[in-house]
Order: sequence, then C-alpha cells, then structure tokens
Amino acid sequence: MTHKVKIGVLGASSHVGLALLPLLTKAGFDVIAYSRRKVTASTSTIVWRTADSLISQAEHVDVAYWICLAPIWILPDYFAAFLANHAKRVVVLSSTSRFTKQGSSDLSDQMLARRFVRTEIDLQEWAANAGVECVILRPTLIYGLGRDKNICEIARLIRRLGFFPLLGHAKGLRQPVHCRDVARACVAALFAENVVSEGYNLSGAEVLSYKEMVARIFNAMGLKQRFIEIPLFLMRIGFVALKILPRYRSWSFSMMERTNQDLVFDHQDASRDLGFNPRPFRLEPEDLIK
Repeated sequence: MTHKVKIGVLGASSHVGLALLPLLTKAGFDVIAYSRRKVTASTSTIVWRTADSLISQAEHVDVAYWICLAPIWILPDYFAAFLANHAKRVVVLSSTSRFTKQGSSDLSDQMLARRFVRTEIDLQEWAANAGVECVILRPTLIYGLGRDKNICEIARLIRRLGFFPLLGHAKGLRQPVHCRDVARACVAALFAENVVSEGYNLSGAEVLSYKEMVARIFNAMGLKQRFIEIPLFLMRIGFVALKILPRYRSWSFSMMERTNQDLVFDHQDASRDLGFNPRPFRLEPEDLIK
C-alpha cells in the first residue's frame, strides 16, 4: 500500500491559501494546513494545525514538501521544524516589493524591501547548508477571491468616496496577477526540476496603466468611472485625513507616488521552468469585495 504525499502549508488561511488547498487535494495530496488562528475545518485530506504547534514541535508530521504563504520573514522560526520533519523542498512566497520599494521616498518602504532581501538571503544560505531545496516565488500585485489587499482596497475606497483620486495621470504600468495563478505556480514549484536559485517573478499576462487598472475595477463594480486628479499638496493633506480611519493607517503617500512608476516584471523564467501561464486582468464577481 502506497501512502499519498503530504504537503505542509504555512499561512494556509490566506487568500492564496484559499486558492491553493483545493489544487493540492485535487492533485491527490494530503495537506497539513497551518494558520496562526485555530481552524476547525479538517477533512479527510486537509488537517488544520496552529503554526505554534509546528514551531514547538509538539507533533512529528514527517512532511518533505512545504509551501510558505505567510510573510517570508517568519520562516527562520520554522527552520528547526523543517529539518525535524525531513524537509526536502520549501516553496516560499516573497514579493517584487524587494525591488520596487528600495528607492521609495518612505523609510518604512525601504526597510520592508531590505527585510525581503535579507530574509531571502538567509533562507538560501540556510537551505544550502541544510541540504534543503528552496524555490522563491515573487508575485506582484496579487488579487482575487475578494480577499486581497490590492484590488479590494481600491474597490473599498471607490465605494467610500464615489470616485478615485489620482496623483497626476497615474500612468505607471502594472501586471496584476490572480491568486489562483500564484497558487498553480506554487504547486508546480513543488516538484519542478532544474529550478534556479535566484527565484522567479510572477506577474500577470497583461500590462496596463494604473489608471486603466482602476477603470476596470469601476466597470466590474458596475459603476461609472469617476477620476479626480488632485494636486500634490492636496493629495498629501488628503492622505493625512484618510489615515485617521483605522483601515488606512498603514497607507503611505509613497503608494500614490508609485502610481506613476512602472512596476513591470518579466515572468519568462517561471513560464519556462514552472509552466506559469497567467491570465489577463479580468475581474470576476468572486474577485470583488463581498
């Protein structure tokens, strides 16, 4: 009798996890899903555990293949657990923010970029010393399933204001990538051969300006497009006012500055090695906030 391959997933309750778990079970894998919060939704093929139970090594799960959807900088806390459970390969989501935010005008953005870079280096060094294969995937502007922090935040702001504020023409180019396509790349990376140590960028199939991206959100919401170009000094004042609301306290003015910067990434390597074939930017009802 052969045993099905088990896959461990950190950050399984994230919106990429929501897309990933059905793919893994459909492919015939058993899944041990880890989340910071306790989830009582285990099935015959998906067993939920708290992330703390893995760190404390409260149980031995003997899982060779892992996918980390949680923030990459938490991974060092799990290195010992990976080794204790005989990890062979770890697939990790990082972010293209490691490139785009290095030159940001906002110090917290710069610190975030350095954090991504430093953790990627630490992960690669640990993997090389431990004899564990590591595949780093860097998505850009993930959306989908109505739970992302990109497209859904824009939709919420449109509903709140009735229009969308622009700094200048917002002509910076974007490549939104759907969480289902990111999930497929994670599954493909589990067993792909000849993967590159430098990692893979994951971007959408379509390149469009920031303004056009927002216009499609208006259309998907069934609303008339309403844009207001706001001068720089007024936009700064507006951001100060907006940050009074708890939801927007983490927003920075550099977010608006980047709407006029091109954030485009070649995913040719991922297509070659992982069969990555992302969709154009098309919003379905399930992709909008509920």
